[in-house]
Amino acid sequence: MSKRDYYDILGVSRGADDKEIKSAYRKFAKKYHPDANPGDTEAEQKFKELSEAYEVLKDPQKRAAYDQFGHAAFEGGMGAGAGGPGFGRGGGPGFGPDFTSSMSDIFEDLFGEFMGGARRRPQGGGTSRGADLRYNMEIDLADAFTGKTAQIRVPTSVACEACSGSGAKPGTAPKMCPTCGGAGRVRATQGFFTVERTCPVCHGAGETNTDPCESCGGSGRVTRERTLSVNIPAGVEDGTRIRLAGEGEAGLRGGPSGDLYIFLSIRPHEFFQRDGADLFCSVPVSFTTAALGGEIEVPTLDGKRARVKVPEGTQSGKQFRLRGKGMPVLRSNHRGDLYIQVMAETPVHLSRRQKELLREFEQESNKKNNPESEGFFAKARAFWEGFGE
Repeated sequence: MSKRDYYDILGVSRGADDKEIKSAYRKFAKKYHPDANPGDTEAEQKFKELSEAYEVLKDPQKRAAYDQFGHAAFEGGMGAGAGGPGFGRGGGPGFGPDFTSSMSDIFEDLFGEFMGGARRRPQGGGTSRGADLRYNMEIDLADAFTGKTAQIRVPTSVACEACSGSGAKPGTAPKMCPTCGGAGRVRATQGFFTVERTCPVCHGAGETNTDPCESCGGSGRVTRERTLSVNIPAGVEDGTRIRLAGEGEAGLRGGPSGDLYIFLSIRPHEFFQRDGADLFCSVPVSFTTAALGGEIEVPTLDGKRARVKVPEGTQSGKQFRLRGKGMPVLRSNHRGDLYIQVMAETPVHLSRRQKELLREFEQESNKKNNPESEGFFAKARAFWEGFGE
């Protein structure tokens, strides 16, 4: 089950400042606090969500990482750095695997010996998971309507073909680190304290490449540009994130690859504005059509035409709903609606005869012909009379 957006949980916009975030958290925390809702498991769960969201958004570094990668920034494997135009690696400093490792080291250094902790050996023979990558993709609204398969080119680190990702020169193999004896960690005793740290020679790998691969310099990976196929389902919205598992940066020395995250943005359309699954289209109609009524032909996003009947006396701004003519709902058979908003156009560049006809029309007009303007000015006269005019 996917996690809810932290900003939605707190009910604030992405541009909210620290004060707004703090105020929102206090308001909801008071409402859903377990002490105020004894035995209410739903309130308890909401309080946990609020606390988790606030813990991230109140911290500038964590918030920056979340804004860029969402929940993936804290799922492990998100490295720091940039990967080139249109994409980048994970969030800011302190949120990737190094952060997890360093915190584990700190707790083990302080409490490991006293809690009877055993010496750790490196897992996976010194391998580490590759960083996750981000790729920004812009698509048309029509593509979001129909869905599409897109081809993208991504420069990224891949496993070195020469050494098969081991980092060692072909025909050789990594050797056990002589400094730590393959443990990946070294100990130093001073007085009553024993401190265990990451081995400074092998950097925790437990092994060293005395004869590194010439192609990759011992890292087990090289930079290549790959072409990937991305399936964009119908109904995606602006900001939708698509995850391609295992398509991120290759891991060190044969470690597992990270993931690639595709972030979608949708270009503005010349006719339609989108609100969720609904579409809106403003259509100008002539003054006479709005007054006398008629029928207009409007476009739909699938390239077809729809006819809309405009009743006699239609006011500017009136909306007409075309059911099922909007956007498809993601991973659903439902469709939104298309709203046509008619805007009565005031005629311009009138000929002398046209002006004469309009003046004759004005002379023949009465209050019933313009009820809205008559109603407004009646209220205005009462308003002025209230000031003694």
